[in-house]
Amino acid sequence: MDAPTRSSLASKQQTPQQAPSVPFFGQADALFERHLLSDAVVEPGGAYERQRFEALGHSVRDVLAAQWIKTQAAYDKADPKRIYYLSMEFLIGRSLTNNLTNLMLNPSLEHAALEAQLDWIGMVEQEPDAGLGNGGLGRLAACFLDSMATMQLPAMGYGLRYEYGMFKQAIDQGWQREQPDNWLRRQDPWEISRRSEFVEVKLGCTFEMHQGSLQVVADRPSTLIGVPYDRPIVGFGGRTINSLRLWSATAPDYFDFQEFSSGDFVGALVGSISAQTLTRVLYPDDSTEMGQGLRFAQEYFLVACSLADLVRRFRRHNQDWQLLPEKVAIQLNDTHPALSVPELMRILLDEAHLPWDEAWDLTTRSLAYTNHTLLPEALEKWPLHYFRQMLPRQLEIIYEINSRFLSDVRSSHPGDEGLVERVSLIEEGAEDKVRMANLAIVGSHSTNGVAAIHSNLLKATTVRDLAQIFPERFNNKTNGVTPRRWLLMCNPDLSQAISKVIGEDWIEDFSKIVDLAPHAAEPEFQHAFLQAKRSAKAKFAGWVHSVSGQSVDPDSIFDCQIKRIHEYKRQMLNALRVIVLYNRIRSLPDLEMTPRTFFFAGKAAPGYRIAKLIIKFLNNLAGTIDGDPLVRGRIKVVFLPEYCVSLAERLIPAADVSNQISTAGYEASGTSNMKFMMNGALTIATRDGATIEMAEQAGEENFFLFGLTAQQVADSRGWYDPRWHYDNDPETRQAIDLISSDYFSQNERGAFGPIVDILLRGDHYMHLADLSAYLTADQALCSLYADRNEWARKAILNVAHSGPFSSDRSIAQYATEIWGAKSCPVV
Repeated sequence: MDAPTRSSLASKQQTPQQAPSVPFFGQADALFERHLLSDAVVEPGGAYERQRFEALGHSVRDVLAAQWIKTQAAYDKADPKRIYYLSMEFLIGRSLTNNLTNLMLNPSLEHAALEAQLDWIGMVEQEPDAGLGNGGLGRLAACFLDSMATMQLPAMGYGLRYEYGMFKQAIDQGWQREQPDNWLRRQDPWEISRRSEFVEVKLGCTFEMHQGSLQVVADRPSTLIGVPYDRPIVGFGGRTINSLRLWSATAPDYFDFQEFSSGDFVGALVGSISAQTLTRVLYPDDSTEMGQGLRFAQEYFLVACSLADLVRRFRRHNQDWQLLPEKVAIQLNDTHPALSVPELMRILLDEAHLPWDEAWDLTTRSLAYTNHTLLPEALEKWPLHYFRQMLPRQLEIIYEINSRFLSDVRSSHPGDEGLVERVSLIEEGAEDKVRMANLAIVGSHSTNGVAAIHSNLLKATTVRDLAQIFPERFNNKTNGVTPRRWLLMCNPDLSQAISKVIGEDWIEDFSKIVDLAPHAAEPEFQHAFLQAKRSAKAKFAGWVHSVSGQSVDPDSIFDCQIKRIHEYKRQMLNALRVIVLYNRIRSLPDLEMTPRTFFFAGKAAPGYRIAKLIIKFLNNLAGTIDGDPLVRGRIKVVFLPEYCVSLAERLIPAADVSNQISTAGYEASGTSNMKFMMNGALTIATRDGATIEMAEQAGEENFFLFGLTAQQVADSRGWYDPRWHYDNDPETRQAIDLISSDYFSQNERGAFGPIVDILLRGDHYMHLADLSAYLTADQALCSLYADRNEWARKAILNVAHSGPFSSDRSIAQYATEIWGAKSCPVV
């Protein structure tokens, strides 16, 4: 077995998955027709689109099934060190086209379907995005699984099988309305239920129905059953097919017949109801005590099921517990799986009966933790009463870990009780809480950030004391995204243009994309690049019109900001830029400018009032501009509802401009920034997250950077006054006044007063401080766009220097520097 590197893929030339030995379409015994007949019991001509999609999915699964089994058999035979990636989110999007791409069966199957007179796009569109994640955390996890399989690493992802995603976003009179995302309401052709591999999860409490709602009953232990569902993770070329194992909660196989017979039908089924509720919804509403408790129980359920499963797998081949860190690498994707620390200790202490010091050594050497945030409020802290009710034994273990750790701290830092309080696993206050980030850091051998600036700020500010106590544990692993999905699959025109000039090796070894750089100045390739971009824009414009009726000009600049709606991501800064440009046209109607379309997309957390108001404002801004004949055809704002992986796959190839404008020091890394770069969008950005490293790779002259640095943001906290910018910058004042005057809310007087108050009374995320610099960078961007060849040259250089932002590079670093894992080829 070999240690994986970014270039090792090139020497392991993948071979395409063997075509099925029976026809795929068009004959009575073809895979597709057989599944329609045997699964749906319909003749091919009488099937509707959903039945066709399911038959197609099952047919593709037939093709990969043998190699999936072969992969697991190879791991069982070699008994390599295995990687277990625990995450509450896996934002995998649709699986059909991604699996076909990695099996190297697309576009051949698409052509075969068309020859069989099947509506290929119609079938593909039947698959919903899997409701298993919400944002960058889940998308990163999905990219990492792709890279691990492509790099032939023996790995498994562990998550929860949510029946409902976060929510489907609808826009009603400008407001976000949350609708259920029941993505599993129909059969999913990819998942395999492994009921025989169930896991029992014991809790220190039970649940009862009281006045129609579930209530926790303490001191009455209960058991949940975790049923695993496996999904194939296909590496490029189809040689390695790993698994994503998702846990679904159910109750033990019983019900109270006496309660049922006496007429208490709900009471008889309450165990089943409470169990199934556990994995019903991604991110239950945590504004209520019950919602918070459900979230806590979800996190433990993921940890308990996954650790029991991986320990069971370890024990099949190894009887010596000392080999655990040599055979198992457990990566905690953020603090959500941090309960792995006390749970693994419980297994080693109570089931393996190891002494404390030995169990602690094995635990810390097996676990590693990835931090994803610098926001203190995003570092989880769970009230002790949840532990007392549900996990009393794990709480005992946490207390003992903390006692021993603080004893060591006092020995090394005598008299510094302030340090002891800051690093303690328990935060004391009106309600004592467990600091989950501290628990993850103390209980693991590695803590990594996800971009250079993030890792540095993590050590310097967020967990400074722990970084000083454990300096050897802290490291950086900059995020990456898979180029197979985010370039090869979603942007076929650009991919073909690239392969025409540098060959196809870049698909398997993305570091070779740098070979494109010498072609950036070639007129022929510039033309091919611009043609590919125009094609993607036309396709996207057509899609927007088909789903919304809106018309967008594919010859306008596509200027995009697509990400979760949050004040620190500063969608309002972008909106202020649009208002300034709008005011300029109103005051100078003959102003020359290239037509521009500003795309926004993203969801707001249901309880985040200001974020939802920002969505409302963006929609009102769009409506106001659309209704003004003076600017019609010159600027347009479009808010795209229900932002998801599938939408991103359409928009990112079409984008000319990527906005990465978070307040410096707040964005951990970002992944959409990398996807835009790979697809030839130019970036206008603050110096934040991984964008800093992207600009270093491509050259800052090929980016449009502006605004305060993270240090300047921190240094100005004590004296910053947004009113100064309002009083001294006429364009800023005019934009704010236009909002205050209800120009964008003429039928909803005062609707946007809270936004104005935030901007003028504190402006914590420093929108006004950066607005003028943003406008200056924007002007430089527009000037460059007028020179199409120079724009193409810079965009091509961005693509050429996006190699370091492949998830293959990230995973190679994780494997060698954290996990000590090697590839295990399937032969």
